[in-house]
Amino acid sequence: MPTLTITTEQIIDLIQQLPLKEKRIILLELVKETETKRQERLDYGESQLRRLCNERGINWNTLSDEEREDFINDLIHEDRPCIQ
Repeated sequence: MPTLTITTEQIIDLIQQLPLKEKRIILLELVKETETKRQERLDYGESQLRRLCNERGINWNTLSDEEREDFINDLIHEDRPCIQ
């Protein structure tokens, strides 16, 4: 099966020629992909925070929202010690 090579500009041109309903379908598909990647980044970030807590003998699950914010703030600001 032959492969068709088109530029980004050509793709945009083609999409702009579509009816509004079809454009919406394309947009929703792109949003789904973006949301999936966003969730993957959030999951990765949380796993890293859990690992850092574990290294410091802290249980992420037992921290309140305020304690979690303080922990993250301590990680960001090196001039202050992390909670122990």
